[in-house]
Amino acid sequence: MVELAEGLRVVDADAHMTERHDLFTERAPRGFEDRVPHVERIDGVDMWVIDGKTFGKAGSGGTVDHQGKKHAFRASQGGSWTIHDVHPAAWNPVERLRLMDEIGIHTQVLYPNAIGIGGQNLRNSVKDPVLLRLCVELYNDAMAEVQAESGNRLLPMPIMPAWDIQACVREAERCAAMGYRGVNMTADPQDSGSPDLGHRDWDPFWEVCAGLGLPVHFHIGASQTSLSYFGTTYWPSQDDYVKPAIGGASLFQNNSRVLLNSAYSGMFDRHPDLKMVSVESGIGWVPFMLEAMDYELEENAPAHAAKLGKLPSEYFRDNWYATFWFETGRGDLQHLIDQVGEDNVMFETDFPHPTCLHPNPLDIVGDTIATLRPETQRRVMGANAAKLYRI
Repeated sequence: MVELAEGLRVVDADAHMTERHDLFTERAPRGFEDRVPHVERIDGVDMWVIDGKTFGKAGSGGTVDHQGKKHAFRASQGGSWTIHDVHPAAWNPVERLRLMDEIGIHTQVLYPNAIGIGGQNLRNSVKDPVLLRLCVELYNDAMAEVQAESGNRLLPMPIMPAWDIQACVREAERCAAMGYRGVNMTADPQDSGSPDLGHRDWDPFWEVCAGLGLPVHFHIGASQTSLSYFGTTYWPSQDDYVKPAIGGASLFQNNSRVLLNSAYSGMFDRHPDLKMVSVESGIGWVPFMLEAMDYELEENAPAHAAKLGKLPSEYFRDNWYATFWFETGRGDLQHLIDQVGEDNVMFETDFPHPTCLHPNPLDIVGDTIATLRPETQRRVMGANAAKLYRI
């Protein structure tokens, strides 16, 4: 294993946990067992079903097999794999901890798969507010148990009922009481009938998140709007194995949209302690966007720029984090991180998704990480996350 800065505990700021088929049903109150998300065999395929409607294939949620070999997206996650084909660490917390010990990861921040990375698939499939609230609470209760039983080495991000702002406030408070270290938010609540995140109606939610120390996370692909980037950016004539590469890279652009809107909205002037995280978006685009966001606002809306308490780029420095995993800075990662801000960057592996660092993530990035200053290593590989998540 690569030699890192002395005493460093590596924190993986983005990984995924495939939902067990009985995650919802084992906790469902009587009368809801067949309404909450569960898996049914339909035409020979395992499908997730909620309230009588399918909302997706009950696949593997990953591309790593039992022997630890990683497969292409089309051949695994997008193919015929089920939860029984993927590595047990993809869905079993005990196996996940065992794998983390093997590869030198101390803590992982976790996001969902089947219900939508931002939880958006629930709202897209059913409108009953009672059932929706129950599904959110069942998932968050289950993940709180995972966190507690792991001794806070696994830190799932709870989903929020983005279709109801006051329900988000209540759920954030409930999750904080259960020990959660942040919340997982869709980038586009307007997809489900709520105002967009820049609307002042969201101020009570931001106030609660800031006050309770709950950073708000925006994972790529965490809304139907952002997923349209994945499904429409490639040309139809492209090879089927190339399409996920184009779609995946395009998703990064969507998170720059969230950064721009949040900085321009004035929300951070009203809630200066609010923290946000751009997850699985990489960091290479950040320096350009910081420069562009300052220039574009001054050129197009100088009166609005004058009303803000800071330059838009300064809100990233004070209120945002971003995660990286494969980037090298084209040979000078230190320069890239210095441009982004070494206090604003966290390391991730994205296990067990198609582009994850596997099988030995620290060896894969070892030569590049070794070029960083020791203090930069400590910050981006663990210390920034340890501070943010109170590890």
